[in-house]
Amino acid sequence: MKYRPVLLKVLLMALVPLVTFAQDGSKIKFGKISKEDFKVQLPEKDSGAHALVIAEIGSSEFETDADGFRLVYKVHRRIKILDKNAYDLATIRIGLYKEGSDEERIQGLKGISYNLENGEVVETKMETSNIFTDKQDKNHVYKKFALPAVKEGTIIEYTFSILSPYYRNLRSWDFQGTYPRLWSEYKVSVPEYFDYVQIPQGYGKFFIEEKKVGRTNMTFLSRNGAGPSQMGTATPTVYNWRWVMKDVPALKEEDFITTLDNYVRRIEFQLSAINYPNEPSKPIRTTWNALMTALQKDENFSEAINNNNGFLADVTDNLVKNAKTDTEKAMAIYRWVRDNYTCNEHGSMWASHSLKSVFNTKNGNVAEINLLLIAMLKRAKLEAYPVILSTRDNGLVYPYYPLLTRFNYTLASVVLDSAITSLDASDPLLGFGKLHPGCYNGDGRMVNADAYIIPYAADSLREQKFTSVSLGKLEKGEWKGSFQQRPTYFESYGIREKVKEKGPKEFFKNYQQKFSAWDMEMQNENINDLKELESPVMVQFEFTLKPGEEDVLYLNPLFSEITKQNIFKSAERNFPVEMPAVFDEVYSFNMEVPDGYEVDEIPKSGIVKFNEDEGVFEYLIQHSGNMIQMRCRVRLTKATFAPEDYTDLRSFFDIVVNKQAEQIVLKKKK
Repeated sequence: MKYRPVLLKVLLMALVPLVTFAQDGSKIKFGKISKEDFKVQLPEKDSGAHALVIAEIGSSEFETDADGFRLVYKVHRRIKILDKNAYDLATIRIGLYKEGSDEERIQGLKGISYNLENGEVVETKMETSNIFTDKQDKNHVYKKFALPAVKEGTIIEYTFSILSPYYRNLRSWDFQGTYPRLWSEYKVSVPEYFDYVQIPQGYGKFFIEEKKVGRTNMTFLSRNGAGPSQMGTATPTVYNWRWVMKDVPALKEEDFITTLDNYVRRIEFQLSAINYPNEPSKPIRTTWNALMTALQKDENFSEAINNNNGFLADVTDNLVKNAKTDTEKAMAIYRWVRDNYTCNEHGSMWASHSLKSVFNTKNGNVAEINLLLIAMLKRAKLEAYPVILSTRDNGLVYPYYPLLTRFNYTLASVVLDSAITSLDASDPLLGFGKLHPGCYNGDGRMVNADAYIIPYAADSLREQKFTSVSLGKLEKGEWKGSFQQRPTYFESYGIREKVKEKGPKEFFKNYQQKFSAWDMEMQNENINDLKELESPVMVQFEFTLKPGEEDVLYLNPLFSEITKQNIFKSAERNFPVEMPAVFDEVYSFNMEVPDGYEVDEIPKSGIVKFNEDEGVFEYLIQHSGNMIQMRCRVRLTKATFAPEDYTDLRSFFDIVVNKQAEQIVLKKKK
């Protein structure tokens, strides 16, 4: 939506540039490059990077045109391409938005490639024929261009401006990315007529962070009814911000992180108020309650929430006719939708088709399927609402300001026995009341007038795993044993997925491959509860080991459950550790010492705690008579750990790896 001044009249003349900034350490000028610029080197900590951003400078400021205010966003980048893995940086894609007669326009687009040949700088300018327009839909257009003559060692440079009438969209700026940056700078100038909320994120301190206040002269045209227009001037206060980061390391993917995008050093903006002269301030900033109330009226949600949906009557009534409780009603409806509809797009918050169309075609995106579920639950006179959230791979929701763009997923919820049960019928392998771990990414919001918060924290998701292995007598060179395991719910989800795709025989091959260094044969393989989707499965089999006629037998009692490598590989980490769930793994082992053998060596018992009560590793083993019993437990009491905990957490798992590698040593009696 675009805003125009009223009592300020219609500003028609170009606004004098609001401020001029010194570049403090960013001396680059477009088209000015020397041989010395090619000597720039990667920082040691990013020695493996494929490109280096020498400098990037952006700015956003207000001007006026014949239609009112507009935002001017300028970008200038200079990048050194180090090898062919970064050639894609020479192809740039710039998104523009349009709605009706209003549209964003790009101007001043220029690009140059520089190469050092025979000791001289050779520049190749981009031709306008290399600029293409790609229309994605009626509202979104992309300008694409490719810089020429790119090879290893090329320095590329480009600049452009975007003129936008949508000044609610004050563009954000990323100070970090996949490649290291020597200098990243963003300047924003805002006249007093607009208030913006600044939304920072990420780690790392700014090299420069400053705010200056000034004034500027603006020329505008006032209109008095049918009379002639008159020129006028105003001298508003202008707020000038400047942020600079210097020597910014590349962001690198880490294990146990939701999405790296959460930790990009970034500044975003949301328009919160318009303050035109001689008018009351007009708040733009909304509240969670107001946003959810608006969503209830939105056609993408209202059909499921507010309509009678009579076409659902027959199937809904038939599903619940024998149900004795509300829970039985909800389960019957949920299972029917889950088992009869195919999701063709996960990661969608909005419905693109009517409920009747989804109902008849038997497929839809995740929002459509769950909104259909809500409509059927309401048809059965149950209290049901949509819930919107952001999945782990989409990033965190900003909790202090209602930014609808941060959400990407719609669930169903139903109130049963005064408690809220969350449902996702888009996944054929999820049980009633179960969600995919990707949904556990902070708070969701119920689409009702109360904007009720539903917490989906990974720390609230508790996953337990139990494994039991027994070894009996060693007779005629064969050692008989049994294996029984109740995996976590989400491991069970993976098992169901693999068995559905490849069958149980292929699944059990995985156990056979990692179970023992000795020859192994499996018998009586079985997976219980495969179709009981509310519960974990039970994996069972018997096995035979053939250790041979060795004088010394080395046996690791953890078999397939041994932790061979530390799950935390990096020596240091700047981001939180974000596991998908709180986990608790318990392993028990019992064996008879084979006739003719004696215990030569056995691991020692030990207990190690992490941060007092945030984790524990137990390794308890005893030898009594001809029996050896062992119990191993690895348990963490939370899923998310601060960066300062990383070193100790990594050391904790080093202990787990080293201890679990210890073996029982048996020797033949003499």
